[in-house]
Amino acid sequence: MRARFPDSEGKINRDGIQLHYEVYGQGEQSILFIPPWWPMVTARCFKGQIPYFSQHYRCIAYDPLGNGQSDRCVNLDAYGAQNHIDDALAILDATNTASAILFGYSCSGSLCAALAARYPDQVDAVITISTTSSLAPPHARRRPDDYTKHFDQPVGWQKYNREYWKEGYADFVDFFSQQIFTEAHSTKQIEDTQTWAAQTKGEALITANDAADNSPPFMDRTDYQKIHCPMLLIHGAEDAIIPVASSKAVAAATKGELLVIPGAGHAAHGRYPALVNTLMRDFLARHNLASPKTGHNNPVPAPHKIRRSKKALYLSSPIGLGHARRDLAITRELRKQHPGIEVDWLSQDPVSRFLQANHERIHPASSKLASESSHIESEAGEHDLNAFQALRNMDEILIANFMVFQEAVEDGNYDLIIADEAWDVDHYWHEHPQLKKAQIAWLTDFVGFVPMPDNGPEEAVLTTDYNAEMVHHIERHPGVRDRSIFVGNPCDILMGSFGDNLPDMRNWVTQHFDFCGYVLGEHPDKFGNREELRAALGYHLGEKVCLVTVGGSGVGGALVRRILDAYPMAKRHIPELRMIVVLGPRLDPARFTFPDGVEVHGFVPDLDRHLAACDLALVQGGLTTTMELAAAGTPFLYFPLNNHFEQNFHVTHRLDQYGAGKKMLFDESCPDTIAHAMVDELSRLKKYKPVEADGARRAAQMIAELL
Repeated sequence: MRARFPDSEGKINRDGIQLHYEVYGQGEQSILFIPPWWPMVTARCFKGQIPYFSQHYRCIAYDPLGNGQSDRCVNLDAYGAQNHIDDALAILDATNTASAILFGYSCSGSLCAALAARYPDQVDAVITISTTSSLAPPHARRRPDDYTKHFDQPVGWQKYNREYWKEGYADFVDFFSQQIFTEAHSTKQIEDTQTWAAQTKGEALITANDAADNSPPFMDRTDYQKIHCPMLLIHGAEDAIIPVASSKAVAAATKGELLVIPGAGHAAHGRYPALVNTLMRDFLARHNLASPKTGHNNPVPAPHKIRRSKKALYLSSPIGLGHARRDLAITRELRKQHPGIEVDWLSQDPVSRFLQANHERIHPASSKLASESSHIESEAGEHDLNAFQALRNMDEILIANFMVFQEAVEDGNYDLIIADEAWDVDHYWHEHPQLKKAQIAWLTDFVGFVPMPDNGPEEAVLTTDYNAEMVHHIERHPGVRDRSIFVGNPCDILMGSFGDNLPDMRNWVTQHFDFCGYVLGEHPDKFGNREELRAALGYHLGEKVCLVTVGGSGVGGALVRRILDAYPMAKRHIPELRMIVVLGPRLDPARFTFPDGVEVHGFVPDLDRHLAACDLALVQGGLTTTMELAAAGTPFLYFPLNNHFEQNFHVTHRLDQYGAGKKMLFDESCPDTIAHAMVDELSRLKKYKPVEADGARRAAQMIAELL
């Protein structure tokens, strides 16, 4: 799912050839994102920038000729320098844009420069990533003559070859995308590039390249010296496509600002979007080109008033309400230790609704956050969610939300950030420690991606790579997290390695985390006498109450239907059975057929009390709900989502430590099987290991030590 969709879109027609464009945002100032004229990518290569900048600017992007939603054309006359300039001008005209900031990448960097030199009234500033230019020679390993030679079996840069692109285009794309992203742990960026390149064919690449070879250079030194608008040139120090000398030469000729990013490759805006976005934002502010809405027109922060109370920004994971309940419990304990502490919550629906109902203060920037819950739903199938791949595919949303967070922190003068599985913050602050603006307490209830056995060796390679990046981040920059808190105990951590040649999970986590024990929103011990609780909730003497709840993400519809089909069978064995179904905020009751006698609710504010009072619960494999049941000693069946590594491994392992619940595999659980399991579970006498009741207090004490 995308972080933001265009507000409008259209096509321009140049001599019968159509180019597709999109417009995002309503800002007074416009940014035109110009794609490389090489049709190996689409406008999606700017996905790390557009969702953020479109909150403050009017952003325009278009697909290059030959890819995306633009026409596929192999006519040599349609390409070439002047045609690409005309394309950009036509896009500006079609979108009624009098002038714009130009953002270019690779070969479109020289196109941006040409527009700035020849049409200065229409260009407010130029920002380029790894720009090409005629002012510096290419890398010596790229021999221009190799493009037209014949190779029986080309290797390496010999694949940059006209003949090979006809039959070996896919192999060339694999090679070239890895040259674009030479940084370690770039699997997602490489995969994206390969996906975009697969939308076209080698013939389009050949035509675009031939036209460029037959055209005069976009710019010579005299042309560059005509540029008088502000110019920022960003280049990766390890760029394997275009040498840093190219941007250095342009910066010297234009008196532009040059920023070389150590360790970065050719597409820094794709691999390091948080850094590039802040560099770009601050550059525009220095040149009075910041939108009034950014809050960053003055790059030097204004002094804040002295205040006595401490101030914290709390980030609670939006995937379900379980994190919110425990985070609220921790906050209440924190207020006992630091009376008067001000807490703002950066949160999304449905978490924000829950917090508002509990009289908490929601940060106004929360309205800018892209929905992570909606993304999870879009990735899910019938009781199926590959949680690891869903997180990988959420990269656009995560960078957009990180930038919202970063601005909130920079403007908010916070003493402390409390981040409950805010993966974006943890990732980008570790990649760029200079972006860290406050102390941070990091909380999580699992550590380590685990491949699903049925998903083959490729997933194992990817999870190992992601785990290796996490281990490298923390060991290289141990000071980014001021406190790392594991919500649980050492025995709750899986045994085994993070992957080939990586540390053992349990040993590594115990070295890098403090343990607060499990945190419940409220421990069932505080609910009072069970019979009195049942009576208060409307449960009748002698009935067996079965509670069905599948969380707030909307993924559990298939499980609910199967349980509803099992209900009549179970009731024949247990006449006193009463079933209550809690659908949550994202499942429409109209989409279900409920047997007679089944009660349905959309939202139950005191669900934890119902879980403690019922006789049996049927739930998904989420940690919060299952641990609430374990703490209450309630019998339950849990159905982990297929391909969900956390539910199938981390949660199952933890429940096993408490001897809690019966695991059911959805694919092996027909209604009849579920009905029999319900009867069996109600007839068993099981006692779970007690769940600690002071986890919230212990977590709050650890956090309070930072204040």
